[in-house]
Amino acid sequence: MRAFYGSPSVVSLIRSSRTLFALARALPFAVLLTVLGIEFTPAHVLYTGPLLSPAPALAAVTMGPVGTGSVVLMAGAVSTITATHNHAWGTQEVYTNLLALLVVSVASLATSTARVRRDKELDKVRRIAQVSQDVVLRPVPAHLDGVRAAGVYLAAEEGAHIGGDLYEVLATPFGIRIIVGDVRGKGLPAVRSAAAVLGAFREAADYEPELPRMALRCEAALRRELTRAQSLEETTEPRDPAEEFVTVVLAQITDAPVVELVSRGHPPPLLLCRGEASSLETTSPLPPLGLEEFLSTSPIPIEKYPFGQGDRLLLYTDGVLEARDPARNFFDLPAHLAQLHDCPPQELLDRLRASLLHHTRGRLADDAAMIIVERDAHHMSARRTS
Repeated sequence: MRAFYGSPSVVSLIRSSRTLFALARALPFAVLLTVLGIEFTPAHVLYTGPLLSPAPALAAVTMGPVGTGSVVLMAGAVSTITATHNHAWGTQEVYTNLLALLVVSVASLATSTARVRRDKELDKVRRIAQVSQDVVLRPVPAHLDGVRAAGVYLAAEEGAHIGGDLYEVLATPFGIRIIVGDVRGKGLPAVRSAAAVLGAFREAADYEPELPRMALRCEAALRRELTRAQSLEETTEPRDPAEEFVTVVLAQITDAPVVELVSRGHPPPLLLCRGEASSLETTSPLPPLGLEEFLSTSPIPIEKYPFGQGDRLLLYTDGVLEARDPARNFFDLPAHLAQLHDCPPQELLDRLRASLLHHTRGRLADDAAMIIVERDAHHMSARRTS
């Protein structure tokens, strides 16, 4: 999410958060200095004993055990200094304040230790999630044979790195092959289905010469995953097979000035040519993967569309099309794409992502994924001259 976090408003928010965090860390020391200032000035008539106890508790919120312990020692030293300065030893107030400080200090040290341990565990979980994302959704290579590409993924679930959308771009003996898909549902079952389809695509990409055969391989892998998942469930309620499916679009780019597509119930890709965005609607609608019983066309047809030098193809999931603003207006993807036709692929996707998040105020109702590929005119010209 580089573009989102790089926007001026978000950068300002991050800086403000850091400033508030620094102020929160300084607050315990400010309390101790305030107590000293009161005790050694004419304002010493004010009773400052109860002000010392909150200092360790405040430190535990932003500091680790070492920092909290330092504040505890400083608070004890300040209490001792002020009691000596005021000749208050032997009074009930001094011992009451010291007892309260001791109790709060022990609780603060325990809280700080638990918070640090929890933060370490959360960091470990985040690292594991990042590794899982890199395995399931690998970064899109910026340059392939005759093609420039870029990809972006936004999970709707807060804190998630991966969800039910999938994509991959591979250089194969048959050309550049791409898949973009959307699993029905969310959570871990959707991730497992996405991983099954991606695994089948990656395996078949180097061996299956035709896109329809690749789609069938992905469908078979999905069906196996769903069957195994159902057999492992500890419930007697059978799931409706019609509710378990994945929409995908597969694309293939070769040296020929066309792009080949096979769409299984997925939104049509957008072709950006000479600054105009057009939808590549399929002429033979096919059901999603997992609903093979509804296939009425055999063999599965391949759709071909012109794809010349400098043209761009955007493949996306319905989380992009169905994104709404607070007024319930849909995100106008073709209009935004046409406005960014001069941007390099990665910058174009970064700005599209920023526009999408701005449109939804950062709250996506569904996962969103986008892949853009551009036929590199310079590369193709070099190949022809060689």
